[in-house]
Amino acid sequence: MARGCSLNQDLKLLVNNPKYSDIEILCKDEKKLYGCRAILAARSEVLDGLLYNGMKETYETQISFPTINSSGMEIILEYVYTGSVREESLTKDNTVEAFYAADYFQLPELQDFIMKVLKCTLETNYLENYSPELLTKVSEKMPLTEDNILLNLLVEAVAIIPLNDIEFGRLSITGLKYLLSITHEKEIPFATREYEVFRYSAILAAKQVSNNTYRILMERLPILEQIDNSITTVGNKIITDREKVAKELEPLVKFIDFRKIKVQILADFIEPLEIISDKIISNVYRFVALLNNLDLCDIRGKLTGYVWDETACGSKLVIEDNGKTIHALNSCGYQNVRAKIALENKGYQSTGWVLSSNGYCYNSNTRLSYCPSFGSGTKITVHLDMNKRTCAFTVNGTKYPEVLAWNNLPSKLYPIVSLCYPSRFRIQLHQKN
Repeated sequence: MARGCSLNQDLKLLVNNPKYSDIEILCKDEKKLYGCRAILAARSEVLDGLLYNGMKETYETQISFPTINSSGMEIILEYVYTGSVREESLTKDNTVEAFYAADYFQLPELQDFIMKVLKCTLETNYLENYSPELLTKVSEKMPLTEDNILLNLLVEAVAIIPLNDIEFGRLSITGLKYLLSITHEKEIPFATREYEVFRYSAILAAKQVSNNTYRILMERLPILEQIDNSITTVGNKIITDREKVAKELEPLVKFIDFRKIKVQILADFIEPLEIISDKIISNVYRFVALLNNLDLCDIRGKLTGYVWDETACGSKLVIEDNGKTIHALNSCGYQNVRAKIALENKGYQSTGWVLSSNGYCYNSNTRLSYCPSFGSGTKITVHLDMNKRTCAFTVNGTKYPEVLAWNNLPSKLYPIVSLCYPSRFRIQLHQKN
């Protein structure tokens, strides 16, 4: 395009172009960028104060920003010169740096744009979610305050991912600490049961100590599913560096609610490690004794994980909307998809307990007329009482009684739907009025 046809295109020619610049910008990573002093000052009050303050910066040809990386500064220059930023300019590697720089230079509209792009990216790329890495970067780059909108967005995004699905190394101790501190004793959707929170924290702490200690903790702390199904053998290797592990784990311990971990697991797997203080352990035993053997819910906040599991999904079903929506492709016959988290944590059902769109309830070979048939747009609420092992449904606003034939449900249930083209199904937590 010839010059003079588009102001935006013409101004892009000035971005980081030494030919048209009169000041060098030295960044934290020692990379040198180039800018026009007058344009920078006109677009940011912070830059105006730095470049035209009557002091030495006014006359020098170089300005240094020791806390801003060049990847973030390049986004600032693109925005300052053209008034916009291309979505593709924001990547996994520069989003946090760009947000930090926009905050530093007091460019709220750029911050809003970065938040909008990031939120859209996290929702549409559920299978390639890089929120743990971003949470790590933010927690190490910016103040850990509850009014930090970027941190809060990333906490929400990471909280709905089971920690077992996050490879060690993607989330730092600092990032995990912020995740646990914000969700501790809060009604925030969370996907990880408290034992798994401890397990992930302890293994991550061990990884900071040594590879050998990391391997021992991996061996001695099985995942909850292995414990529930008695398919694990507890390792007995001694943790020689347990004091170091306990020290690394210390910032996280106060944000782990050990009362939510079943006392048998506490006794068999956690106490023998000797990385949690005797006081914490004894307080849990005392609490459970005073509770008169009643079990607490073993997950913090609102039970979540109500996203569809791509590993238990028919080949012609597509998961989207950050895992919440499933739809059937053209030519798809009936196929099933399972939600990512169970509604309890012991045992497995051998058959299904099903409410069909024809209004019948099914279990094995039993069929029971329950409600009128329903179709597209139907809203269904499942009322599960896992203490009494009973189930009831609300269909399009009408609540029906408990399914009398289902009076002893198993202690572990997965939400599952079966659908065919052109069906679309969205799963979400019930919100109380």
